[in-house]
Amino acid sequence: MNTECQSDFIKVNNKLYPCTVSVAMDLVGGKWKAVILYHLKDADKRYNELRKEMPSVTERTLSLQLKQLEEDGLVSRQVYGEKPPIKVVYGLTDFGKSCIPLLDAIVGWGNQIAIQKGEFIKNSL
Repeated sequence: MNTECQSDFIKVNNKLYPCTVSVAMDLVGGKWKAVILYHLKDADKRYNELRKEMPSVTERTLSLQLKQLEEDGLVSRQVYGEKPPIKVVYGLTDFGKSCIPLLDAIVGWGNQIAIQKGEFIKNSL
């Protein structure tokens, strides 16, 4: 029997999931979570660095997604300094780093789709 089919539900962090795919997708699914993780996979970054690398995400969405990734243990948030301006740096935790092979596979598949079915367009702004 496959691991994902050993019971009716999987309980992780007091949440019930119907299968292991649901667990994984809750952690990295959605429009921005995997993109944020991708941008943190090679180096820790400040909030504004992430904003520059993902100009189409709103500040509110980025903040909420970072908070969720932190709560799920994928991203760490380090605060330096006690009074403004403080420095906040985000990075992958060891658990977050465990999804790098998944991110690499997604990037490879996305590149393949772009090459076969789309095109790369430079922003002229």
